[in-house]
Amino acid sequence: MLWNTIKTSLHASLPESEFGLWIKPLECKRENDQVLELAGPDRFFCAWVEDRYLELIRTKAQELGTIADVRLQVAAQPPLQVESDKGGQLRLPGMTKQAPRYRSLHPAYTFDQFMVGESNILARSACHALATGDSTFGHCLFVNSTTGLGKSHLTQAVVHQVLRSAPSTRLHYLTAQQFSADMVKSIRSNRMEQFSRRYVNNCDMLLVEDVHTLTNKNKTQEELNTILDYLIKSGRRVILTSAVAPSKLAGLDEDFRSRMTSGLVTGIQSPDYETRARIIRHKMQSHGLGADEDMVGFMAESLQGDIRRMESAIMGIKAKACLHKAPADLSMVRDVIYNLIGSPVEVTPETIRELIGRQFQVSVEALRSRSRKRAITFPRQVGMYLTRKYTDKSLADIGSIYNRDHSTVLYAIKNITKNMSQQTAVREQVELLCRKIKN
Repeated sequence: MLWNTIKTSLHASLPESEFGLWIKPLECKRENDQVLELAGPDRFFCAWVEDRYLELIRTKAQELGTIADVRLQVAAQPPLQVESDKGGQLRLPGMTKQAPRYRSLHPAYTFDQFMVGESNILARSACHALATGDSTFGHCLFVNSTTGLGKSHLTQAVVHQVLRSAPSTRLHYLTAQQFSADMVKSIRSNRMEQFSRRYVNNCDMLLVEDVHTLTNKNKTQEELNTILDYLIKSGRRVILTSAVAPSKLAGLDEDFRSRMTSGLVTGIQSPDYETRARIIRHKMQSHGLGADEDMVGFMAESLQGDIRRMESAIMGIKAKACLHKAPADLSMVRDVIYNLIGSPVEVTPETIRELIGRQFQVSVEALRSRSRKRAITFPRQVGMYLTRKYTDKSLADIGSIYNRDHSTVLYAIKNITKNMSQQTAVREQVELLCRKIKN
């Protein structure tokens, strides 16, 4: 069978993890001299394979046979099809009642595809530990961050890992809204006993996203609190996510808040420049756009915060490159970015401080420290000077950014101004930074 020969060839040319995740699940539905038809488990999986591997499969098919075309479709009956028993409990085919339930999974939301940086390393490490049964970080985890920073990626990575390494785990993965809706339905149908049993007696691991949506839903909080109490005390694994830090969640019962935060609590911050650059470089390469450092640097400077904006920008660049039938360049990237964010990125004290840190290889902590070493004081003074030049912040505001008072800022500005007029090296360094800020 030609497909088996193609798979053998792909297995030799692709990393084991990629082959096992994206090629092995493909099924051959039809094969003749004209066409090879393959099927994947769901539309997300097929979209990913089509974008990244279909051309490679076509090339292998043409090298090994006379097939004219390779087509990809969604399997008629996905292997993870969900059925329902009489009690309303979702279950997998062939399994007993009270089987695990989980939301649709994005095929790319795995640990391998998650870019690690200082802003998310603790959350990623804790999730991976829980997914593999490692109790280093305890059994209960609460992760909070604003939207688009990777909460769902990590929770789905946990589910992918558990399904791959321990598929018999009784796992429940849902949003707080789904939990609340299921509970209301169970109350109306007088099935609350079955509802509670599903999570108490038939659950080895519970993942609930967006618990911030439960504010002022007292009955739901009470029920989930009871379930968490049992699961945590019995050593079951629990992961909760929220868009708001637990201390800032209003409308929560204090006992419920205490229960949710009884284990490790960690946040995911906006990625720093280096992490943004790694994310963009990885995504650009996976989309066949290369990784020109000027393009990567400009995007990392411009697209701060929400990682989804990076993905949107890369898709826009890819579309524009295909439309013009030309490789992506910096001009094309600028057009897409400015169309996405509305205008060139605003210069803020924080972006200037990040630029100073990269240019002089000094951390933000060092710039804010009490150190008087020249390797620290000179970059700090340049940062103060540029912040005064390119923003409307007061001396006091600038001082707070660098953990200094306004008189220190005033001295720094005067000192850099004097040195620029007397020392060519200082002037050239500052002018270089000015050009980077303007660009």
